[in-house]
Amino acid sequence: MNQALNAAQVRDYLLALQARITQALEEVEGAEGARFISDAWHKGAEERLQGDGITKIMEDGRVFERAGCGFSHVRGAQLPPSATQDRPELAGAPFEAMGVSLVFHPVNPYVPTVHMNVRMICAQPQGKDAVCRFGGGMDLTPIYGFEEDAQHFHRTCRDSLVPFGADLYPRFKTWCDEYFYLKHRDEQRGIGGIFFDDFAELGQQQSFAMLQSVGDAFLGAYLPIVEKRQAMPYGEQQVQFQRYRRGRYVEFNLVWDRGTHFGLQSGGRTESILLSMPRHAQWSYQRQDPAGSPEAQLTEQFLVRRDWV
Repeated sequence: MNQALNAAQVRDYLLALQARITQALEEVEGAEGARFISDAWHKGAEERLQGDGITKIMEDGRVFERAGCGFSHVRGAQLPPSATQDRPELAGAPFEAMGVSLVFHPVNPYVPTVHMNVRMICAQPQGKDAVCRFGGGMDLTPIYGFEEDAQHFHRTCRDSLVPFGADLYPRFKTWCDEYFYLKHRDEQRGIGGIFFDDFAELGQQQSFAMLQSVGDAFLGAYLPIVEKRQAMPYGEQQVQFQRYRRGRYVEFNLVWDRGTHFGLQSGGRTESILLSMPRHAQWSYQRQDPAGSPEAQLTEQFLVRRDWV
């Protein structure tokens, strides 16, 4: 690891972030709600990956149907193909990776699903200095869209990046729109947010500071939306549409998501990698929602690339 950034410094931040976020969700659940189960794991020297992590999972809650928030810190002898497709000079290099990744699937269809990830990967090409890069971001996937929710989420994302450069939010917003896109359906996954990968242009310490700013902004971006929407009345029609849209979420994560591919290709812990899957999802053959309906409005007004700020 580069001397300018200590691995313990990054690890301590990530563990504290995981604890802070899961505690906040339990507070939203309230005294009668669900609690996270904490599953600490370790991979030994006999396995393809070595390292440890903590997977925290909450299911069947008052507010959240399923909420997973995982920390992992692993080392491997060779970067998997998903991590070197844009950096062929790192192919075959030993690596160290650590990060926090979360996906929250709410009970109420009017509360959006959210994803957030912050991570660092360091590779050590033979005879060369370590190459450390940062990645992550957050994005929102509504079932029923609200303009003010999308605006709040994007403005919070923007504000987290302003101290590090006025150009970062536009770049990372576009990157997010292009990444969270179901190519086989020509459809956005949600209303986006910010996404960055293989990032170190600010230097090690400032790039890590930017990563921290993004991680620290997550609760302020998401929880006000949860508080506003969680008590809205809904019925079976909304639940069925929620499950149909969650089928799209499953498709993206299994077909296109580089994080899922990285974890599975590198020999990661399958249960932790797939904690992003919803409890309930379904598929309908050539579903067509009536023009002007709230369900059709999602595709027409929200699953499009827009300037939300």
